Amino acid sequence: MSAPTEVRPVLMDQLKELRLPTVRDCYEETARRAERETLSYERYLLEVTTRECEQRRKTRVERLLRESALPLEKSLPNFNVKRLPAKAQRQLRTLLEGDFLDRKENVLVFGNPGSGKSHLLTALAQELIVGRERRMHFTKCALLMQDLLAAKRDLQLSRELKRLGRFEGLIIDDLGYIQESRDDMEVVFTLLAERYERGSVLMTSNSAFSKWEGIFKDAMMTAAAIDRLVHHSVIIELNIPSYRVEEAQKKQEAEGQAAGDKQ
Repeated sequence: MSAPTEVRPVLMDQLKELRLPTVRDCYEETARRAERETLSYERYLLEVTTRECEQRRKTRVERLLRESALPLEKSLPNFNVKRLPAKAQRQLRTLLEGDFLDRKENVLVFGNPGSGKSHLLTALAQELIVGRERRMHFTKCALLMQDLLAAKRDLQLSRELKRLGRFEGLIIDDLGYIQESRDDMEVVFTLLAERYERGSVLMTSNSAFSKWEGIFKDAMMTAAAIDRLVHHSVIIELNIPSYRVEEAQKKQEAEGQAAGDKQ
């Protein structure tokens, strides 16, 4: 079922012009199979367009993952969901549907160091990208503040805020570790104010709201930041032991057991 010699170069040029690279790569091989299996014209067309769509989706997901800057090793399969409190497990199942992004709701995760806050939000974001092609971005709070301060210094803050505004969900990790001046934290507050009811903020923090004045250095700014974050939000509390401490204890116990067996 090969095409006449003069047809193939024209067809290849047209597929290139139409930007259908996967169809261009697979149409001949698929045509031979269609002939063997006596597929209808419609079925053959469906085969090649399906492969084009699948490849485009794969390419989109790969691009979204690159843009997200997520630590990809922190995935859902690598996360022990059973360690989460029952309420947090239910909240995670709901968040995986992605509807909170459409509602511009925030997700605030509180817990002690090592409780899995960062891994939880990173895994959630990866699932939303791969399964639903949502635009997510990850940044440490300290790095975010540095980028915003640099943009402000270069008179490019509005452009940087616009760039971050392209993402449906912005993950700000580790609010509370930074000890900066009030003026420095103002740029983070500006970002939160800019995203209010425009895009979701997903944030982790070791510090309860009552301690945030020590972060923002200003009572009014602190109250305004909390008000914007909490107004439309899902709050997840991880009052569980440190995963890293548990792993260290298990390793120590295993080494002790091994030493005992040798005696």
